[in-house]
Amino acid sequence: MALFWTIFPALNFNPVMDAQMLGGALQGIGCEKDMVIDILTQRCNAQRLMIAEAYRDMYGRDLIMDLKENLSHHFKDVMVGLMYPPASYDAHEFWHAMKGADMEENCLIDILASRSNGEIFQMKEAYLMQYNNDLQQDIYSETSGHFRDTLMNLAQGTREEGYADPAMAAQDAMVLWEACQQKTGEHKNMMQMILCNKSYQQLWMVFQEFQNISGQDIVDAINECYDGYFQELLVATVLCVRDKPSYFAYRLYNAIHEYGFHNKTIIRILIARSEIDLMNIRRRYKERYGKSLFHDIKHFASGHYETALLAICAGDAEDY
Repeated sequence: MALFWTIFPALNFNPVMDAQMLGGALQGIGCEKDMVIDILTQRCNAQRLMIAEAYRDMYGRDLIMDLKENLSHHFKDVMVGLMYPPASYDAHEFWHAMKGADMEENCLIDILASRSNGEIFQMKEAYLMQYNNDLQQDIYSETSGHFRDTLMNLAQGTREEGYADPAMAAQDAMVLWEACQQKTGEHKNMMQMILCNKSYQQLWMVFQEFQNISGQDIVDAINECYDGYFQELLVATVLCVRDKPSYFAYRLYNAIHEYGFHNKTIIRILIARSEIDLMNIRRRYKERYGKSLFHDIKHFASGHYETALLAICAGDAEDY
């Protein structure tokens, strides 16, 4: 719903004029970074793709390549990231998280725990086109153990949708409770099968039944019983079932405060959620942590990088 977006289609949009202004900003003496920010953060993704097409027609050059050549550091990552269609951006982030110098497991978790079946399907198609590799095969070769099994399950994109069976919920909750008690490989497998394949509506009931059976919240139980990235992925999946904006608010807060402003995470979440639910994420952030996302970005980032991130956050000054 557009109500929860922070970036909207620009009115009176003229891709040719935007392309011309970007060409002047990027190819003149000294890059006019403010102009680049003003154009690319104030156009929706579909409009940016039209600008890139007009830019290629006008200059015979690739806009993403020109952005990479003229910008630097994290500011470049933001501007280039804005130019990918959503599925291509997910694929790009996923590939770099697996194939970069250091495996970024939290990126894999963020993407697969939160995306719908349709979004996962589109990401897999984009991944194959961009890297000529099968995403699931790469997950299999780059990860291991129950973490790998759960990623592979989520990457199938076959979660039930809209289906709920109250009688089955109590049974599933009992399986989850036993999995927390026994902790065998088979029990871990049963737990991830339920969390990865049941519909959100079904899982809401399962979590309530789990609370009734065990007297404990499912997240607390998982945290007590398991560890490592397997545990983090299970918890992320539960949190996304309950409320994705709250999950991403939590991830942003951790990225800013626990990991010393983890730029990749912050950039990825802001760009990926800007036309989905970033306004809601901002609200959850303020409710939960007292200070606004705007305030915390302003405190830790600087320069054109800060300006670009704040432009994606958008909204009215009084919200901050």
